[in-house]
Amino acid sequence: MIALPFIRNNQGSLRGIRVCLREPSSGDYKAWANLRAESREFLSPWEPLWNEGDLERSSFRLRIRRYQEESQSGTGYPFFIFRNSDNRLVGGITLGNIRRGVAQSGQIGYWSGAPFAGQGYMTEAMGLIIPFAFDQLRLHRLEAACIPNNARSTRLLEKAGFQREGLLRSYLKINGMWQDHFLYSLLENDRRMINSKVAR
Repeated sequence: MIALPFIRNNQGSLRGIRVCLREPSSGDYKAWANLRAESREFLSPWEPLWNEGDLERSSFRLRIRRYQEESQSGTGYPFFIFRNSDNRLVGGITLGNIRRGVAQSGQIGYWSGAPFAGQGYMTEAMGLIIPFAFDQLRLHRLEAACIPNNARSTRLLEKAGFQREGLLRSYLKINGMWQDHFLYSLLENDRRMINSKVAR
């Protein structure tokens, strides 16, 4: 797993070397809608079916409101990923479904715009959100799920130190079909072991 310096400032952002993770705002609508529209064919196999009005400004406003509610309640922390060199939106990553009590866990989900896939931006974003989850939120376990034939996502998770735990049968309805998913997890102790090996 790649360890990167990060700063979460008052604007709710995590800044790395090439990318910055920032909480979405209403002013991001145009960049978000354009990138999602441009990437529709690329993203469709890995996402739920898009509704007719998904890219409308009114839908985006509802999305932002939901993001704010999750962040305020501590159940989710959504981020847009911006490239530091030109402040261009390249994708999104979310730490969601946070459970406290005896669980202390959360789930990571992510998407990349088609023009920016395979350039390492998501790897760096993952390297920013993992320490945020463990060091600032004090979570114990992170989970992520991906469709078995999504080789790009599988490589991303394994590069970040996640371990495959098993197969979730008919787990999520993706692209109009119930699909199996691999379940991956990363524990706080896993990260410590990885970091200690890197330090050697």
